Amino acid sequence: MIKSRRSDTLPERLQEIHVGLSEVFAAHPVDLMAVEQLFSHYDRPRTAILMGHARGVICLAAATAGVPVEHYEPTRVKKVMTGNGRAPKSQMQLAVKMQLNLQSAPEPDDVADAMAICLCGHYLANNPIDQALA
Repeated sequence: MIKSRRSDTLPERLQEIHVGLSEVFAAHPVDLMAVEQLFSHYDRPRTAILMGHARGVICLAAATAGVPVEHYEPTRVKKVMTGNGRAPKSQMQLAVKMQLNLQSAPEPDDVADAMAICLCGHYLANNPIDQALA
């Protein structure tokens, strides 16, 4: 997991993301980068802007490493994982736990979300039937 410190400046945090992903790409073969499509709540536009910065750095790191990037809507990830495009976070955590045969659900729920996006990318990239149904 790549973490940055809240006390760091935005450029420092973005650099931490870029360096961390670049290290992952250098150390492991990666066929696909699955990323959640950006969405915004009207009452939190600042969050959307910050997430846009992070997504840009993520896409840059992937492109630099020659890794294709697929973007998935949150409702599509939920539908692929649970069959319900409006599944609550608790259901997503359970789906990730079951599909990866984990002893407990991933915590915090953001980690489960990231794992679900990865699984969604894997399923859709490797199964034409899932691609048609999603």
